[in-house]
Amino acid sequence: MVSPRAAYLAKIAARLEREIPASRPVHFPVTAVLAGRKNSPPDPAAGLPPLAVYAPIHYQQLPELFMERISSLTGKSPATTGFGSEGALTKGPFNALWPVVDLNNALVSAILTEDTGFTTSAGYVGPHFRVDHDVSLLVPEIWCRMRTHERDPLFLIEGGFLEKIDDFAFEGRVVLASRLGYRITMAFVDHYLGRIFETPDSVFPIEMLRPELQDAAMYAAGVDAIVESQRRVALNYFEDGSFEAACPPLRALLEIMAHGSFYGMGVEHPEVRAMFTRDALLASDWYAARLHTKQQRDIALWLRHVRALEQFRAAEQDFLPQDDIDLDTRSALARAQLTRVSSPAYLDELVGTIGADPFQGQMPSS
Repeated sequence: MVSPRAAYLAKIAARLEREIPASRPVHFPVTAVLAGRKNSPPDPAAGLPPLAVYAPIHYQQLPELFMERISSLTGKSPATTGFGSEGALTKGPFNALWPVVDLNNALVSAILTEDTGFTTSAGYVGPHFRVDHDVSLLVPEIWCRMRTHERDPLFLIEGGFLEKIDDFAFEGRVVLASRLGYRITMAFVDHYLGRIFETPDSVFPIEMLRPELQDAAMYAAGVDAIVESQRRVALNYFEDGSFEAACPPLRALLEIMAHGSFYGMGVEHPEVRAMFTRDALLASDWYAARLHTKQQRDIALWLRHVRALEQFRAAEQDFLPQDDIDLDTRSALARAQLTRVSSPAYLDELVGTIGADPFQGQMPSS
């Protein structure tokens, strides 16, 4: 709206690049979603621990990403109740089903789509850099100047633009910093922020890229607080029994979050990592059960439609002229759909979808 000529040229350039004829619209799909997280330094008066251990941009593979999504952790904010677990998954009145159902669906979706878990920081980057939502506003400017292959996590890792965060020893204890995943490096700042700023390292100095340089003790305390919050949240799924309804990859995460290991394996174990691959999901019995559950529910749905139309046909002559509704067409459509969803081939159609959660333990098996 501010620069119509530039917007017009961008659309024309996209049309030419994609070879889209003038008779068809040019669509601009969303190709990246970067979640935001709220960070804050400690508030001793309120008894709030630090949560300012994240760099401006992080990447987490699905195991670490879902540890965070399970706990829905947030820092101190006027929009929340303070440090702790926030979000719709933690609000019982919003959903009559167990939260594990939402987590199952979300995890299956993420694995199938091979979701890339990039996140950005808001509030603080480290305890001494207050950024409010500036990073959240800046990242779209960075991301839109990166080509598709440059947003690939493997490309960024291999190119040295992302560095893995490792566990480390501090004051006689092991700090599980590996749960933070990967963070951007100075090479990322020079290469990609350099497309916007003349001196990009003045925007993201090294102390922002590595918050432990600001205060090592506070950094370790922040990671410890994250791990403890994840443990506390995961234990809820054991206490209410819903752990048994978790799909196998989610069950492994809950075990690791709550008890530190899954059959003696940590989150870095190859067998655990393999559970989060698309090939493993598609080949699993539990995913096949989700597809079977979806088929049975679709059969029940279309059977209900067929019966409702039959009942309506039997009663319609009492209160409605027969020609007002084309019951024959509707009945034929409903019966055709019932036949389609009842066939074995329908299961093949469902491959690649999230299927349906069987609600194990929450609903009667019938």
